[in-house]
Amino acid sequence: MTAPAPAAAVTRASARTGRFRTDIQALRAVAIALVVLNHLWPEQITGGYVGVDVFFVISGFLITGHLLSELDRTGRVRLSAFYARRIRRLLPAALLVIFATMIGVWALLPFTRWTDNALQALASVFYVENWFLASLSVNYSAHNAAASAVQHYWSLSVEEQFYLVWPLLVLAAAAGAARWGKDDDRRRIVLIVVSAVAVASFVAAVVYTADSPAQAYFVTFTRAWQFAVGAVIALVPVALFGRLNALAASILAVAGFAGIALTAFLFGSQTPYPGVAALLPVLATAAVIVAGTGRRAPLWAVSAVTDARPVQWLGDVSYSLYLWHWPLIVLTPFAIGAPLSWWSSVGVLALALVLAWGSRRWVEVPAQRATWWRPLRRAYIGAGAMMAVVALTAVLLLGAAAARGAAPEGAAPGGGACHGAAALADAADCDPSVEVADPVVTDRDAYFGLAAECGDLTTVLAMDGRQTTRECDFSQGAPGPRVWLVGDSHAEQWQAALFPIAREEGWHLTISSFPGCPPADVAFIGFDAAWGPVDYQRCRDWSSALSDRLIAERPDLIVTSMAARQQLVDDGSGRTHDEQFVDGLRSTWSRWADAGSSVVAIADTPLNGDVRDLDCLVLNPAEPAECAVPRETALPPDPVALAGRAPIPGVWPADLTSSLCDEDDCFAAIGGVPVYYDADHLSSAYAATISGRLREVVGAALSGVLG
Repeated sequence: MTAPAPAAAVTRASARTGRFRTDIQALRAVAIALVVLNHLWPEQITGGYVGVDVFFVISGFLITGHLLSELDRTGRVRLSAFYARRIRRLLPAALLVIFATMIGVWALLPFTRWTDNALQALASVFYVENWFLASLSVNYSAHNAAASAVQHYWSLSVEEQFYLVWPLLVLAAAAGAARWGKDDDRRRIVLIVVSAVAVASFVAAVVYTADSPAQAYFVTFTRAWQFAVGAVIALVPVALFGRLNALAASILAVAGFAGIALTAFLFGSQTPYPGVAALLPVLATAAVIVAGTGRRAPLWAVSAVTDARPVQWLGDVSYSLYLWHWPLIVLTPFAIGAPLSWWSSVGVLALALVLAWGSRRWVEVPAQRATWWRPLRRAYIGAGAMMAVVALTAVLLLGAAAARGAAPEGAAPGGGACHGAAALADAADCDPSVEVADPVVTDRDAYFGLAAECGDLTTVLAMDGRQTTRECDFSQGAPGPRVWLVGDSHAEQWQAALFPIAREEGWHLTISSFPGCPPADVAFIGFDAAWGPVDYQRCRDWSSALSDRLIAERPDLIVTSMAARQQLVDDGSGRTHDEQFVDGLRSTWSRWADAGSSVVAIADTPLNGDVRDLDCLVLNPAEPAECAVPRETALPPDPVALAGRAPIPGVWPADLTSSLCDEDDCFAAIGGVPVYYDADHLSSAYAATISGRLREVVGAALSGVLG
């Protein structure tokens, strides 16, 4: 029989692993509070996402401490037992929430949201949600997609991948130390390896955040250094931390908590992350852990807060609270029939806390204590069975979505004098805010839908394999006008309005579109947030090549539009965004017109997802006026409209705002037709109702060329 460890050894092990550390429980409480408050009130707690970083550092410290303790006691780590403990600790609650969420998605959300939620549920079941979201982040259309009810599982996926790989890394380093005959230096060898991983991962995070920030946020290798920082603390001798006197340790702990809180209010959606900025919350978390490591008693300056029962309770339920809060945020508006208000957000918070308490008490703790799956084989079989059941639920939801999508579409609302934009044009006799019979837009209303006359993408103006251009022949063999539609997806959204004109006039139509990219002589650096140099240079190259092509081909008409409000430019001159953009647009349009083409520049559409809840219309189909937004809110300055104010020979400005807004408000539905397909693109059904107005401008521009 092995002799029990001395009390001092138990105390040291507990201090290192955090088994009895109230300060670490308090860190968990702070982390989950920041994440939940950020999700409920993002405008107030703008950087609350740093709570995820806090969790990562804690996990690195605790898991590495556990692994080292087992190595010290037995000289090895039983990987099968380690993974079984993770299964019992994490899977039951996580899979329960995914299962319940899929039921809620099916019962409450429009069927158009089922597919994305089901796919992300499958990714979450198998703990690859972070990679799924990273793959979506390179798809421009995903920028406008509504959030899924399980997308918060991305961080749990990163954690699970850490749990899978980290023990192997520690064991490999320890085995290397043994092979080199340096068993006594095992910790030092492991420390060197872990430190190397930390440095490599941090460098990757900084570089990747600069080059591809959207993907960098989710991928595992940009987050590994955060776990490694916690691991380094677990590997450093406890005696080193014990040299701090109580006052110095207390100051360090307070500074750490303050640093975490500071980032929650200083950081925001535009902060490049997880690059250099992530150092502050990570090192602040490390400071708290270091301050409490190697101490037999809590620090007097912080224990009054960290040891408080509410704080410790919140730390206890932090895992379950993380699981439950986000599905409630997504599903609750559909359950109550209204977007979340301040009070309903408080209700969501209260319900999340209750569910977290129940989940902790009746799922998490019993699952860890249950004896039936103590044998390793049963643990793995149980995990596989639970994952299969939940995955099957997601697959069934996918099937239901496919069946609904394949169902014959009901008769579309008739045209009539008050249908769509016509209701706004004749507000005296029509009610623009009439009830919307079907507020759910489907792929049939996609702005990028094509006419039968359009061919596949070609190699014309392809950039690094990205195809941008297609031909649409409406001429029926006749020598009709040659027209180009150019821009980003905000040019594509006018296709449904242009196709009827093209068909009637027999156009040879070429469409060239680069997502997020302006066809203008500007120093473009990103859409909504800065892109990496490779991405924005590709955009600039396409824009330049497009202009050269248009000047060489001299089409009869060039129709252009873009989301210039959201496209970032910086030429280093210190001029404002609008000044740079207006000059670049006017220069580009003048070159096209001087070459002999007429140019129609369509002003951008009002903001949608940035100024109103995307689900507002679905929640208020009988009263779409509830979703109206004041003009001054929905229509910030648009460089395209500004550039068109001063006449340019051969350039015809087209501001169609009066088909989307009245004198006071901009609308989500007009004349019974939903205006938008997603966060910022017109639905094809509504764009088609503006075709008549666009025809007037296009006809005038073509007559100037063709006579």
